[in-house]
Amino acid sequence: MTGRGFDREIGPRGGAAGSRLKRAGDVVVSGLAVLVLTPVALVVVAAVVASLGLPIFFSDERVGLAGSPIAIRKLRTMTNEKDDRGEFLSDAQRLSLVGRFIRALSLDELPQLVSVLRGEMSLVGPRPLPTRYFERYSPEQARRHEVKPGITGLAQVSGRNLLSWDEKFALDVWYVDNWSLWLDVKILFRTLWQVMKRTGIQADGEATMAEFLGTAGVSGTQVVARPAGQSDRAGQGGR
Repeated sequence: MTGRGFDREIGPRGGAAGSRLKRAGDVVVSGLAVLVLTPVALVVVAAVVASLGLPIFFSDERVGLAGSPIAIRKLRTMTNEKDDRGEFLSDAQRLSLVGRFIRALSLDELPQLVSVLRGEMSLVGPRPLPTRYFERYSPEQARRHEVKPGITGLAQVSGRNLLSWDEKFALDVWYVDNWSLWLDVKILFRTLWQVMKRTGIQADGEATMAEFLGTAGVSGTQVVARPAGQSDRAGQGGR
């Protein structure tokens, strides 16, 4: 991806020591999570196959550290139903009953633990978003890519899909500027609490989150809106 320069230091506050500390925490916690949650993941996979069939995973290219592309996988929560014109139906129409349950508990994110172990993602950080969003960011919003993307993040425990895109990006940048190991620990515990409460899953009037089309008043960042209710990515609604 081109068009964005990262002149500032890349990585969490604290330089090399901070990066090593964060990476060590990612490996230990995600490794333990894989061991503990594998039986749960197998049950969820069986539910996906029974309700939606194959494939099990939804794969997509997202933006990672310093704007580099990464591949992510999620467990499928939507059908691939299309209308008479060959366009995907809205997220609300394609999101299955099993998919709603899986999303409510964030179980569709389990495959990303492997991405954390590979070093492409972190447990905590700004969520990885579709590559087409990259050129729509303002320079300040693009700073969210100064750290690795995360499975959960400050925006996810501060309102999740109830927040506007501008609010989410502001929290992402605040996280970049104020990272600490203690902040990551707090976000992880708040994530568990949010999952138990099952709040912030849907934006108003949307099954998931509407597409980011650019920030009003920022030249060159806005694009034409999609029809109401149409998914922001093929195959599975974004968040």
